[in-house]
Amino acid sequence: MVSTSIETAPVAKTSKGRSKPDRFAPNYWPFVIPALIVIAAVIVFPWVFTVWMSVNSWTLGQSQVFAGLDNYARLATDMRFWESLWHTVLYTTLSVVVPLFLGTLAALIFDAQFPLRGLIRGIFVMPMMATPVAIALVWTMMFHPQLGVLNYLLSFIGIGPQEWIYNQSSVIPSLVLVETWQWTPLIMLIVLGGLAAVPREPYESAEIDGANVWQKFRYLTLPMIAPFLMIAVIIRSIDAVKSFDIIYAMTQGGPGTASETINIYLYNTAFAYYDIGYGSAMAVVFFILIVLLSFVLMMLRQRVNWSDGEAR
Repeated sequence: MVSTSIETAPVAKTSKGRSKPDRFAPNYWPFVIPALIVIAAVIVFPWVFTVWMSVNSWTLGQSQVFAGLDNYARLATDMRFWESLWHTVLYTTLSVVVPLFLGTLAALIFDAQFPLRGLIRGIFVMPMMATPVAIALVWTMMFHPQLGVLNYLLSFIGIGPQEWIYNQSSVIPSLVLVETWQWTPLIMLIVLGGLAAVPREPYESAEIDGANVWQKFRYLTLPMIAPFLMIAVIIRSIDAVKSFDIIYAMTQGGPGTASETINIYLYNTAFAYYDIGYGSAMAVVFFILIVLLSFVLMMLRQRVNWSDGEAR
């Protein structure tokens, strides 16, 4: 009887006791080490250095003095820091909620079939292509109480001139208006992608059952585009919480400190007042807050099911 088993030939050993396949195995470390060096130089070292500066009392032009946790204790009693934190929360919330609502509404409108839909879409997304500083300069002129075009347009409907960014109570809503104008098209594009993936069969069944427009949106469209809405919320939250260029170019945190977010206060502390140690402590705390925000957003993201578009 002939045996069908195949014996594996022994692997030849080298003089050092290693098999030939091991000796010729590829080594990928030479390709990984440059990337590790770049990451350490660009990300790890700056943060380690920032943490080190945060435990020192260091004003530019003077010698460093180890201060321990004094800078962090100073943050706890700094009312201007807490005010800037509140401005950041308010600005971020409004800059996410308002564009999310208007962008979803615009996506529903542009998802319908009508003449020149492609051309109007192209015009609608143009604001997100402009540079932030150019946007800030144009809107600053539009917000001017005497010469601005916005007050001129409001006069046609009987509304008196507004102070916009020159009033403490209206400066943050005015800045949010600029953010909404620029980033509503991005939300629209994300939601349009979700609407394009929505099947049409459930709508046909709903129409047979007599569902109206609101019921179809509430029970069909909204659950199925929920993952795309969550992606839009994450992108806008990350962008709004770190917003600096438009705010600084338009108000520099004013009038007074009415629009001073953490980014603006941190910049003024470190580069206007040259208090590097205190500014570094503020950066570390701000980084921790961003990590916590990211964790919350990721937890919410995990609750969205991409398979059927329904929240768990």
